[in-house]
Amino acid sequence: MRLYQALLRAYPASFRREFGPEMEAVFEARRRDADGPAGVLWLWLETVVDVLTNASMVHWDILRQDLRFIARSLRRAPGFTATAVLVTALGVGANAAAFSVTDFVLIRPLPFPKPEQLVTLWERLPGYPQMELSPANYRDWKAMSGSFEAMSAYTGFAANLAGTELPERVETAMVGAELFSVLRASAALGRTFTDADARPNAPLTLVLSDGLWRSRFGADPGIEGRPVSLDGTPYQVIGVMPAGFEFPDRRARLWTPLVFTEALYEDRGNNMLQVVARLTPGTSIERARADLAIVARRLEQLYPVANKETGATLNRLREEYSDRARLLLLALSGASLCILLIACANLGNLLLARGVTRQRELAVRTALGAGRERLVRQAITESLVIAGAGGVLGVLTAVVSVPLLARLVPDSLPMGGAPSVNLRVLVFAAALTLITSLLFTVLPTLRSGRDTDLGELRGGSRAGGGRKERVRAALVAVEIGASVVLLVAAGLLMRAIERVREVDPGFRPAGVFTVRTALPSTRYAMVADRERFYQQITSQVKALPGVTGAAYVTCLPMVCGGMIWPVAINGEAETREANNTASLRYATPGYFSVLGIPLLRGRDLSDRDRQDGASVAVVSQSFATRYWPNDDPLGKRFRMAFLDREVVGVVADIKVRGLERQNEPQVFLSSAQVADSAMAYYWPKDLAIKTSEGTATLLPAVRRIIQAADGEQPVSDPRTMTEVVGEQTATRAIQLRVLAALAVIALLLAGVGIHGLLSFMVSQRAREIGVRMALGARAGSVVRLVVGQAAWLAVAGIVPGLVLAYLAGTGMRAVLFGVPPADFLTFAVVVGLCLGMALAGSLIPALRAVRVDPITAIKAD
Repeated sequence: MRLYQALLRAYPASFRREFGPEMEAVFEARRRDADGPAGVLWLWLETVVDVLTNASMVHWDILRQDLRFIARSLRRAPGFTATAVLVTALGVGANAAAFSVTDFVLIRPLPFPKPEQLVTLWERLPGYPQMELSPANYRDWKAMSGSFEAMSAYTGFAANLAGTELPERVETAMVGAELFSVLRASAALGRTFTDADARPNAPLTLVLSDGLWRSRFGADPGIEGRPVSLDGTPYQVIGVMPAGFEFPDRRARLWTPLVFTEALYEDRGNNMLQVVARLTPGTSIERARADLAIVARRLEQLYPVANKETGATLNRLREEYSDRARLLLLALSGASLCILLIACANLGNLLLARGVTRQRELAVRTALGAGRERLVRQAITESLVIAGAGGVLGVLTAVVSVPLLARLVPDSLPMGGAPSVNLRVLVFAAALTLITSLLFTVLPTLRSGRDTDLGELRGGSRAGGGRKERVRAALVAVEIGASVVLLVAAGLLMRAIERVREVDPGFRPAGVFTVRTALPSTRYAMVADRERFYQQITSQVKALPGVTGAAYVTCLPMVCGGMIWPVAINGEAETREANNTASLRYATPGYFSVLGIPLLRGRDLSDRDRQDGASVAVVSQSFATRYWPNDDPLGKRFRMAFLDREVVGVVADIKVRGLERQNEPQVFLSSAQVADSAMAYYWPKDLAIKTSEGTATLLPAVRRIIQAADGEQPVSDPRTMTEVVGEQTATRAIQLRVLAALAVIALLLAGVGIHGLLSFMVSQRAREIGVRMALGARAGSVVRLVVGQAAWLAVAGIVPGLVLAYLAGTGMRAVLFGVPPADFLTFAVVVGLCLGMALAGSLIPALRAVRVDPITAIKAD
């Protein structure tokens, strides 16, 4: 019988109490009548099936009753229901979206076999902790280090793809033949590079990305062996990479082999290569760093001038994205976690208040015979309904939000695809809100189930005070504290963006329109051909209505960095150190006028600066100040990019690397003073146009002019310099908008929490307030009672919130652009907002308290 009694526990307790003795008697009688072991076995099989089937039906019947009761109960309290569901949805949705993006960037393994073995290598120079490698140093590092299974160099560039449809500018990566084996990636169609493809004078080959293969070549399965024109040179397609393969970043659309000639190894200062390597199995990253340090010291001894103070930096490939992006993603994750905390606190407060208001109902039901099991079961069902509805809405919120937050993923991350809702994060957020819902629903129910007297029936409006009110107040204080952290973080970022936008870029971006036309080296190797193209384009563009100037430059400010060269003054050795380098650009005459860069001394580059004339340069103010602080720089000479240069002009400094970064001094050289077939990477490619007309009509006209000059020359990257400058804060602005939205949500939720708590307090203390007013208390004192409690709640949350906000600001210091983590204005505004929110939340409850009728309140019970 003990076994049968245990089996009966599959039924609800109420069912067992009513029918259990009778069922036991029937089973005992049948067991006695069973014929032999076979009959007993059959009886047990039949009984197990019968109990499980009937118990399921009984549970389902009770569940239907509970669902109908809960539906009626929730319909009678639409405000509670809507608030609880929305709070749950916000907590689940915000966290699922934010942590899904963070997981995609910071946690998810790279899409390569054993990605933990992949590392990147950089040269380390004074002032430059991560510098590209020179071909000579790359060759020696590869030969002398023993910590790597394989190593490959690569460099990115853009090329003109022609031969099919209109010419197109595509991002390209020139890679070592070993790259795909380092990444352990195979072609989906055809093959990847071999050593034979990377030999000098070998047939030119390329590998397509899946996206380019589909968009440009219609997913032609016979693409292998097809000729393609790249920068005017015929290449042969040998393979197509699988969908989702992206390297070195998400912009690369095709790959060509990197061919090393002996000429590339002559200059150890030619820093042009990025390097990826795979550690040998069992080699730690610390051991590899030590190995590279030994190699770097050995090379410094062998080449004391070229490799002076040249060290090595080694990072995991997973870490190759901006520290700023990492910090801001972590800040976003912390903000969403605060939202989850606030949502759980608010939900707990709502459920506690609802539990207190239902104490009398639960007491009556208990007195009428309702068992604790039934009450708890009903409470659990109600929690599941609320959490389920909120969870579904939260999932929809996350699905909608993730594509918006995907813009925060750094382009430098070689991850295929885009972030999607992370199931693990979703389960965690849903579980936490569900636990909160169960905790604050079941506990009041259990308490009511233990009460066997009529205390709750006699307690009237006094119920719910004391410890429960303190718990609710603590939850509201937690909400306010979390809101303070979010508001301060958003405020600090806002102040940082304001500071960044106040930075003078050194030029006037308004009214400047730009396009890119990069000339292929195969067809424009001669300086005369390039100058003919530049002069034809600029002269015809200047003739367009509303255009007042046009000029070409190697690269526009803030569009690309690098291009750093050592500078030699008075015959000093050209060593690569931070205090004797400058960024180099070639430009056509009129460039400074087009961009509004002030000419401080001397003259601009001119048409007289030809290839057969004296090599001249226009330098920045910082360049002149560094090398000739007390002398007139005009006429001074220095050596840079293989030639001696004469300073003919000085211009104001401009922000080359970005609004937030310090720049090296700048040197501008004449586009006509380049040796034939040399310095192809530095040839002017960005056309800047000063115009008073709109770009909608200007772009088609510029396209026609360029196509008339060279039908195979694509026109790419049309944009204004105002957009270029705006892009410097675009990612910050997106992150700020997301964080600010979360902060506003948090503030509103905290306001809802304060309002709900004070409203509940007024309703629970209506009798006390009535007695006070009957004894002569004035309306002002009653208002002060309610508002004072709101102020105390605000202070209880604000004080610890400010401490946590300061700690958060300290952790975000790297992205604050000089704004102190304890910025007084930000903290003052946040404190004012939180106090104002607390007072606003207390206004309606205070007015309601004043309107309490003393006689009605005293007679209420």
